[in-house]
Amino acid sequence: MINFGMHCHLLLPDLFWPEREFRDIYRELDTPALERLLARGRRQAAAIEAESAEAWLCGRFSVAKQADWPAAPYCLLADGGAPGKHHWLRADPVHLRLEGNRLVLADSGMFALSRQEAGRLADSLNAHFSADGLVFFPLRPDRWYLRVERAPALQTTALPEAAGRSIDALLPRGADAPLWRARLNDIQMLLHGHAVNEQREAAGQLPVNSVWLWGGGDLPDALRAPFNAVWSGDAFAAGLAQAAQVAAHALPDSAADLLRASASKGVNLILLDRLRGAAQYGDAQGWRTGLARLERDWFAPLLQALRQERIGMLSLHAPGPEGALSVETTRGDLRRFWRRVRPLAHYAEP
Repeated sequence: MINFGMHCHLLLPDLFWPEREFRDIYRELDTPALERLLARGRRQAAAIEAESAEAWLCGRFSVAKQADWPAAPYCLLADGGAPGKHHWLRADPVHLRLEGNRLVLADSGMFALSRQEAGRLADSLNAHFSADGLVFFPLRPDRWYLRVERAPALQTTALPEAAGRSIDALLPRGADAPLWRARLNDIQMLLHGHAVNEQREAAGQLPVNSVWLWGGGDLPDALRAPFNAVWSGDAFAAGLAQAAQVAAHALPDSAADLLRASASKGVNLILLDRLRGAAQYGDAQGWRTGLARLERDWFAPLLQALRQERIGMLSLHAPGPEGALSVETTRGDLRRFWRRVRPLAHYAEP
């Protein structure tokens, strides 16, 4: 059955390697389906100047930037919390390691934390900061939330942008930054000698020696609903969908599974963030392997579905430092042979 109405948007964080001068990473990549979609499609004007997936999502759902892109209340919603009228920050457990004279951040993708450990650490933080009106909620072992009595004058760096990097230039900024940097120092001192971390180190595990504050904001009353369904493993995308009353689904393993599961003829957002962790931590081989799997599981099957008119349109969105590259492709576009297929490295050029 021809599905003229089904439009698939693929959001692809870190589709291009973040170190633009490292050209060798693209050598001998085998991504013919992706390259054909990029070549034959129509590049869209950058209506959303998004340098990150979070900024792109906010732009699509018409979420205004507060001090930060307000990831915290939407992630909280996806994790079963009730944001209410409070101001929230993500306060995720992290490990800071000393490399030379720099502190480098490792997020929970680099260590496992049990629900019991998270609860004990958060209990200690809540006892320490109770007089300040700060309340930590470890709704998931890897995602914690901080409720504050009033919105601080604070700009933060999103955790996906800080992971794997030195934190020196990424710490909170703004009029209230001195207070919050002092609080972060208190948190690090409290967690350094915590019994949970002593037990983790004795077991050869990374200690949770800090939290990373980011994504502060409160929940607006209503959102625009630009999609009929969102497919993702990302809490922020799921929370935005929930707030906009859009169907939110777990991301299937492949495009074939998604096409079997979806009877929708509407507009579907598919967030494919498989490359993100490897890009954050400079894992070139992991990034190449992840891209090969995306080619096999998503790009090639969706290109075939487009040719067979099982879907009507496919749009690729790759946020980056220069804004989002967005390419829209229909079956008719695939016949435009004069649009020469180029290697992926061509599209990575600034």
